[in-house]
Amino acid sequence: MTLQDVLLSVAGLVAVAGGLAVVTTKQLVRAGLWLVVALGAVAVEFLLLGAEFAAWVQVLIYVGAVVVLLLFAVMLTRAPIGRSTDLDRPALPAALVGAASGLGLSALFIAVFGQFRVTPPAVGTAERIGGSIFDDWVLPFEVLSILLLAALVGAIVLSRPSAPPADTLPDAVAQGSSR
Repeated sequence: MTLQDVLLSVAGLVAVAGGLAVVTTKQLVRAGLWLVVALGAVAVEFLLLGAEFAAWVQVLIYVGAVVVLLLFAVMLTRAPIGRSTDLDRPALPAALVGAASGLGLSALFIAVFGQFRVTPPAVGTAERIGGSIFDDWVLPFEVLSILLLAALVGAIVLSRPSAPPADTLPDAVAQGSSR
């Protein structure tokens, strides 16, 4: 067992522990911060596997953009940040359903892909990957950026206090002052 294997195992355990903390915490902001830990551990795994571009994309897009968007949406919509007692559910049925789903998907994955051998592709450089993204995948890339922008604008619009109707305002305010 090499040092890289040990580091990959530790990073994997940190990612799994962070993921479990995301889904088990009762505070939304803390769940977002645990998500940063889990996604950061995945980025470390990418670095250990020699995929530097994927690691930096993981940090910039997921940790830097998605988590920040999640936290801004929580803050701008004035969602409850503390504990939510209305979200408490029995944990045992959820754990049983999750375990059964995981086992079923694992069995399906092994049955379908167990006999295939995949030859690894040629090692890509950041230039080749960037060329592929901006040549072949430019439309989905731009659609995703517009979708994220629309989500942020929607969160801002939803968080603004509604203005009172014009007929309830005093006459001087509704018609504009002469000053």
